[in-house]
Amino acid sequence: MRPELAAAARTETRYSDIIYEKIVGMIADGRFPVNERLPSETSLSTLLGASRPVVREALERLRTDQLIVSRKGSGSYVRQRPDSSMLKEVPVGSLADVQRFFEFRAGLEASAAELAARNWQPADKQRIADTFEALEHCLERNDLGAQEDQDFHDAVALATGNQYHTLVREWFKPHIAIGMSVTRTLSLKRTPAHVRAVQDEHKAIVEAIFARREADAFAAMRDHILNARARMFQGV
Repeated sequence: MRPELAAAARTETRYSDIIYEKIVGMIADGRFPVNERLPSETSLSTLLGASRPVVREALERLRTDQLIVSRKGSGSYVRQRPDSSMLKEVPVGSLADVQRFFEFRAGLEASAAELAARNWQPADKQRIADTFEALEHCLERNDLGAQEDQDFHDAVALATGNQYHTLVREWFKPHIAIGMSVTRTLSLKRTPAHVRAVQDEHKAIVEAIFARREADAFAAMRDHILNARARMFQGV
């Protein structure tokens, strides 16, 4: 974990978040295989040294993040196996927070895209186009592109004409960097078609903003952020 990303780790971590992360790690390393039933809450409590309420809270979060699924009368089953390298990209104990921050970004940045579609000026349009082109070049060179991705989203925020969108992004820049670093690092391990699909999401955002289709810009950005959140836990 690079120092500038580790700086985004929060100072206090809920115990359920630590248990959540431990279970994610066990799924990632294959200890709990895909389509297999997880141990009971009681067994997990003993295994992880946590109370049942703490384990229950962690499992609920895993269901929300679609790593596990409940089957009535049968228990919880592993739905997908994330790549273990994902855990190395986030500060210890902060994985649940990274997921929550994607949820926060989805609403905030969707609103920014909607406002950008309404308010962009020629300089904003050029800035967005330039940052989108920079992302295209990253694809061609198979570069990480985390900074270029940040630049693109910053350009959308600037196009809102509302300084609070840019201010919030500055406040949370380290947190945003963690999510982008994780998702783009994992993308480098996936197929070219997968990487192209991610860039197509950026393209949909750009097209909607430039056409001043506010509702479409909102939806395209929201879907992009939520898809990025889901991609964190997809295998490679």
